[in-house]
Amino acid sequence: MAFAKLQKVFGAQDMTQGEPWKNMVKFSVPLLIGNFAQQLYSTVDSIVVGQYVGDNALAAVGATGPIINLLLVLLMGISTGAGIMVSQYYGAHDRANLSKTVGNCLTLTVIASVIITVVGLIATYPILEMLKTPDEIIADAHTYLIIMYYGMLGMSFYNIISGILRGLGDSVSPLLYLLVACGLNIALDLWFVIGFGWAVMGVALATIIAQFVSGALCLIQLCRMRSMVDINRHTLKLTGSIASRIGKLGLPAGLTQAVFSMAMIMVQSLTNSFGAFVITCTTVVMRVDGFAMMPNFTFGMAMTTYAGQNVGARRLDRVEVGTREGLKLGLIVSTICTILIMIFGRYLFGLFSNTPEVIDTAMHMMSIIAIGYIAFSVSQVLSGTMRGAGDTMTPMWISLFTTVVLRVPTAYGIAYITRSAELPNGSSDALYYSLLISWVMTTVLTAIFYKRGRWRKKAQEFFVSEDKNNAAAV
Repeated sequence: MAFAKLQKVFGAQDMTQGEPWKNMVKFSVPLLIGNFAQQLYSTVDSIVVGQYVGDNALAAVGATGPIINLLLVLLMGISTGAGIMVSQYYGAHDRANLSKTVGNCLTLTVIASVIITVVGLIATYPILEMLKTPDEIIADAHTYLIIMYYGMLGMSFYNIISGILRGLGDSVSPLLYLLVACGLNIALDLWFVIGFGWAVMGVALATIIAQFVSGALCLIQLCRMRSMVDINRHTLKLTGSIASRIGKLGLPAGLTQAVFSMAMIMVQSLTNSFGAFVITCTTVVMRVDGFAMMPNFTFGMAMTTYAGQNVGARRLDRVEVGTREGLKLGLIVSTICTILIMIFGRYLFGLFSNTPEVIDTAMHMMSIIAIGYIAFSVSQVLSGTMRGAGDTMTPMWISLFTTVVLRVPTAYGIAYITRSAELPNGSSDALYYSLLISWVMTTVLTAIFYKRGRWRKKAQEFFVSEDKNNAAAV
């Protein structure tokens, strides 16, 4: 009974009816819960390490993120391609191809996980050295990454199978399993680090165990959905046409993720050049930043679904009204979040470290980028509208430009011009001024392209395509 009630609350909703802002709030709540839980993984690891091991261990954990993201490119491609195909075949009631797609996706996930693990085990230390990881944290960073690679299959299964379950109409199970995994991760973090004294190794082990549990639960739930999909040795066997289509559909997302990851690797290299102290402060800021960004990303996702449904209903007028209301919601929530961070920032940073210098520096860094959260809320809502209308390329190119072409050179440029005898590598403020500039420019460019209305043309193209299909059917 309780599960059915949750399914009703979290299930699909018709956003072509009712007040747009209410539609978006209702849609956003479960997303926020899921995103919050997802963010807790890395945050709890950082808090436990920072409080019970030390600042250098905290820096070591923080320095690993871009490397992990770079090696997850394969999984991003599989996830995107499979998600598109699952939704298409599910909508077409094509059980045979749906089952083959899900089975092939599971097999490809296992293969990709093995490849990532092997490459990670071989390449991790050279990559850390290439990024000029400080000597005092490189051993802990290496330990953390090695353990994470051994747990890659659990991480892969949860992230990919949860997407499949949502495509099959089950949005509750992935959320519940994620909450279970987060609770388990917190308990194991404390047990392994405080109880056993396993330091960085402890938080890494806690994370992969929790991820294996969530992945296993998702797999069990998928296998139970026999009324929708068949999972057996025949569907698990790779089919050339199915596997190829998954790859082709996922290639753009995979390449985009690869470019972003390489840009973040370059930023991490610059961060490492400032030393372990700056890495620690940056890790602290980015953990709080993850929560500050959640409302923006959530409203963007909600706007994509809202716009998509209303374009499908040929309600462009309603899309524009919803965009205006989405902008108001985004601006209000992001402003409140920014104010709260500036008021309570020191207390939040104090959760991660007891070192006054770390807290002071983190607060200084946050003060540079805080206003950017408000600007970024605008770009996310407008990008969501464009994606929902079918214009997916414009937001992608804007993001690539502001991240790769703008932020990375700006960060290195500011660092270069601020070099001095006291700061031979320049000021670490370069990391945050460059981030603020990229956010503001993203907002400006997104607003310009939204006004130009390519998204409206994409919506009109959809109308024409649907009319042709309906005529052909008659």
